[in-house]
Amino acid sequence: MLKLKRKTTHIALLFVLAFATLAAKGQQVPIFTNHANSYSYINAGYAGLSEGVNLLGLYRQQWAGFLDNDGNEVAPQTFLLTGDMPIPALNGGIGFSILQDKLGFENNINVGLGYSYHLDLGGSSLGIGVAGTLLNRSTDFAQLKPNAEGDPILSGLGESSAMLFDFNVGLFWQMPESIYFGVSVVNVLETMSKALNDQAESSASFITDRTFYAVAGWPFRFEDMPAFTFVPSVSVMSDIASTQINANAKVIYNNLFTLGVNYRPQESIGIMAGLVIKDIAVTYAYDINTMGLGIPGSHEIALSYCFKLDLDRTPRDYRSVRYL
Repeated sequence: MLKLKRKTTHIALLFVLAFATLAAKGQQVPIFTNHANSYSYINAGYAGLSEGVNLLGLYRQQWAGFLDNDGNEVAPQTFLLTGDMPIPALNGGIGFSILQDKLGFENNINVGLGYSYHLDLGGSSLGIGVAGTLLNRSTDFAQLKPNAEGDPILSGLGESSAMLFDFNVGLFWQMPESIYFGVSVVNVLETMSKALNDQAESSASFITDRTFYAVAGWPFRFEDMPAFTFVPSVSVMSDIASTQINANAKVIYNNLFTLGVNYRPQESIGIMAGLVIKDIAVTYAYDINTMGLGIPGSHEIALSYCFKLDLDRTPRDYRSVRYL
C-alpha cells in the first residue's frame, strides 16, 4: 500500500493536466466510450509501446435508431480498425488505422499509417509519433433541406466528395503497465478542398477537423487484492470551439473479466464489460443518454487480439490491459 500511495501524487498531477487542457462541450470527430481502444488512432506516439502486436476492430452505433423528420436514420455510425507493433530495428514501432464514420448523409473514410520513435527514459518510455492520413469525405447534399429555398451554397449540389491529405502527431509516455499520459493532434493541417460548386457565388468546401487530445490513466493493484486491476483513466478532446471529456474507471479480474463505468459530462453515463476468450478480448459499452430530448442510447463493441512479439522465439500470449 505504501508503493500505491507514492504513485498517487503522480497520477493526480496527470489527471489535473488532462482535465485542465480545455473545458467546453461538443463533438466534431468520432468519440468512444471505452476510449483506450482508440489510442492507436488518436495518438501516433502510441504505436509499438506495448511491446506486442495489437489488432483491434470496433463498431459504435451512437443514438441507435435516431431518425430525422423524414424518417431517415441519421444516427452516427463508426467502424474502426487499428493495428500496431514494435520494430526494434527502427528504434520504435509502426501503426495503422482505418476509420469509417457515417453521420446522417455524410460518409468519411480515413486511412492512416504512422511511425513512433521510442525513447528509453529509465523505467519509462516516450513515444514520439507522426502519421500520414488520407481522408475521403463525401456528402449527399440532395438529401439536405435548407430552411431557405434556393440556398446559394447548396444550390446545384448533389452527391459530392473530395480526397484530403493530412497528418497526425503525438507524444505518449508510460511506465510499463502503470501510469501513462499522452497528448496529440489529429489533422494538423486542417486541409481544405476546392469549392464544391464553382457556379455558385459562394460555396461550401470539405475540411479536415483539427482535434487536440489529452489522455491519462493508471492501472494498479492493491496488495491485498492481487487478482484485481483497477484502471482509472480520462480522455479530453477538443477542436477549440468545443471540448468533450470522458472520465473512465474499470476493474479487471485476472486479466479475464472487465467491468467499468464512463461519465461524459452533460451527455451520458456508460456501462462497460469485457471478456477474454483464448487470445481474443471482447468489450461492450452502452451509453445511457442523460440529455433527455428523447435521444436513445449508444452501443459500442470491440474485438481485439494481442500477443507478445519475440523475434527470437515462438510468439507467446500477450494481453494489454488497455484492450480489456
